[in-house]
Order: sequence, then structure tokens, then C-alpha cells
Amino acid sequence: MTDNSEDLDDYLDNHYIHRSNWLRAAVLGANDGILSTASLAVGVAAASTTRDPIVLATLAGLVAGALSMAAGEYVSVSSQTDIEKADIEREKQELEEMPDLELQRLAEIYENRGLKKETAMVVAKELTEKDALGAHVRDELGINEISQAKPIQAALASGGSFTLGGVLPFLVTLFFPLVNMEYYLYGFAIFFLALLGALAAKTGGSSIMKAILRITFWGTIAMGLTALVGYWFGVNI
Repeated sequence: MTDNSEDLDDYLDNHYIHRSNWLRAAVLGANDGILSTASLAVGVAAASTTRDPIVLATLAGLVAGALSMAAGEYVSVSSQTDIEKADIEREKQELEEMPDLELQRLAEIYENRGLKKETAMVVAKELTEKDALGAHVRDELGINEISQAKPIQAALASGGSFTLGGVLPFLVTLFFPLVNMEYYLYGFAIFFLALLGALAAKTGGSSIMKAILRITFWGTIAMGLTALVGYWFGVNI
């Protein structure tokens, strides 16, 4: 029995879906941290002849962006959690008030997935005897440990990764020459975005090249448009 359990754990470790929640928040946060902070810095650098406004704007964007990402992720995922809890309570009430109908509904779900009618009913009865609410939450509502919303985890992953991503272009504004600053920012931001895309793709088991091309393409567009705004409306700050 122990060997089978270990084999199952090894099998699950070879799949990537259990990483989807935190990976999505972390990648989104880091990507947004690099891109939004670098884009802001590029726009100000294109309009400024001194370093201080660039550094100040970049730092302000970094702090505001990290807090905004964390708060937004927490509120969004908390709303999802509230919906899940409400559905679970509703399901619990239905199981108390109409157990036979709920049993039939569970059997129909398994039948629609390919089991024979008799087999579906046997499976539904056995799962109901073991954990009726758990079976309905998982198979009727589609809520499980992998997909279940975790607001604190999502907020920390999103805000923390935004900060890590935003620090990179901020360091460029501090230590690189003011002349052609926007080009330094663009080059390092694209490099960081490419690394992030490759890391996310490898962690998630998807195509590395496709991830790099996608993230660098949209990063180039974002920073290019921001630089244009800086040039068009540039005032010697």
C-alpha cells in the first residue's frame, strides 16, 4: 500500500496543474512588475534630461504597483472564495433536504462521463456513503484542492513577485548612464522578460520558445508606445 501511495505521489509530481494557482499569480506579478515599471521609466526617461525624476517615478510606480497587485489579487480571489463557500453551503442544505435527488444527480454526472447507468449509481452510492458533501463539491461543483481559491497565497505571490520584477528596472535607473537610459531600460527589461517567460514555461511544462516570443513581443509594444508618449509630450524636466 505504501509503494502504491508513493507511486501516486511521483505520478502527480510529473504533472503541472497543481502549480497553476500560485504560478499564475507569481508570473503575472513578476511580468507586470518588470513591464509596467520599465515602461513607466522609459516614458519618463524619454522626456527627462535628469536622473531624479526617472528614479522617483520608477520607485513610485514600483511601490504603488506592488500594493495594487496584492490588493487586487486578494479582493478578486476572496470574491471567488465567497462564491465557493456559498455554493458549498447550498449543496450541504440540498443534501439534507433532498438526498435522493442529489444521489440521482451525482449518478447522472458519472453516467455523462462514460460509466454505465448501473455502474454510475453504484459509484454514486459508495462515494455518498463515504463523503457525500465531498463528492458533490468535487464532481458537481468542480471545486477541489487544486482549483480552490486561496486569497492570502495569491496576494503574497502576486505582490511579492511584482516587487521582485519591478526592482530590476529600478536598479537600471539608479546605476546606468543617463544618456540613452531608455535603451538600457528596454534592453534589460526584454532580457528579464525573456528569462521570466522561459522560467514560467519550464515550470509549467509548456513551450519555452513560444513563451519567450509572446512575452518579448508584447513587452516591446508596451515600452515602445510609452517611449513615444515620452518623446511626443517630452518636456525637459
